[in-house]
Amino acid sequence: MLISTKGRYALRVMLDLAENSQGKLIPLKDITERQNISKKYLESIMAILSKAGFVEAMHGKGGGYRLSKEPKEYKVGDILCLTEGSLAPVTCVEEKDHPCPRADACKTLPLWTGLDKTIREYLDSVSLEDILQGNDILNR
Repeated sequence: MLISTKGRYALRVMLDLAENSQGKLIPLKDITERQNISKKYLESIMAILSKAGFVEAMHGKGGGYRLSKEPKEYKVGDILCLTEGSLAPVTCVEEKDHPCPRADACKTLPLWTGLDKTIREYLDSVSLEDILQGNDILNR
């Protein structure tokens, strides 16, 4: 599993909004400058976050973005799953509707299933607030 720039940048943007908005709208320009992300790429990420209801968007003069909920309510796993589509380490674990034809005989499937569970549980145990507060996220 490799987290793409889209997933990493989405997490950075959500942290930026959590840290800087305090309920007010933050112009896209401000985020691009602080995060050093191109405006065009950031617009595509914000569209995904907005459509999913993770952020509120207001366009036009005085517009910008802000979180829809409190930072403690956002799990890192949710943000990454939204932007990445899947965090599964191998395709046979993510294909629930079309299981691998070798699943019944696969000796490695339990390993991949366990790794997938560990990844999901860890990422779902960390909130934006945990990261911002510097909470101990290594020992979860």
